[in-house]
Amino acid sequence: MPGLETLVFRTLRLLGRLPLNALVSIGASTRAFADYFKGFENVAAVRALFGEKTTEVLHNLKVDITWFGSYMFVNNANGHLVISGRYLHDGDRVDIYLDLIHELCHIRQLMDGKELFDNQYDYVDRPTEIEAYKYTVGEARRLASPMRESVSTLRLNG
Repeated sequence: MPGLETLVFRTLRLLGRLPLNALVSIGASTRAFADYFKGFENVAAVRALFGEKTTEVLHNLKVDITWFGSYMFVNNANGHLVISGRYLHDGDRVDIYLDLIHELCHIRQLMDGKELFDNQYDYVDRPTEIEAYKYTVGEARRLASPMRESVSTLRLNG
C-alpha cells in the first residue's frame, strides 16, 4: 500500500491543480512554520534564501501537516508547505532538513513569481527544480564538511 500511496501522491503533486491540492489538504493540521520548526531563522542556507526578510517569511509561512503522502511539497495555490505527518515522525532528520531547504527554495521562487509546476517541462528539467536541487546539494555538501553546523541543534516538533 505505501508504494501505491506514493504513486498517487506524486501524481497529485505533478499535476499541481487547486482541486487536487484541496484534496490533499482535507484533514490537514495547519500551523506556523516558525512554531513547528525552531532555529531555522538562524540557518545560513535559509538566510541566504530570504535575506533580511528571513524571520518575517518563516513567521508568516504556514505548514499543513497531512495524513496523505510520503514527503513534502509547496502548495502553489496557497503558498503553504505541505508535509506528511508520517514523514515527520519516521523520516531521517537530515533528510527532513534537506527537504525543508529544498522546499524553502521553492517558497522563495513562488514569492519571486516563478511557476513551480510548469508543465512544459518534465519534472527533472524544470528550472525551479534544478535550482532547488542545486541549492540543496550545496547545503548537503556543507553538512558533510568537517566545519558543519549540527542539524541536531534544530528542533523538529512533532
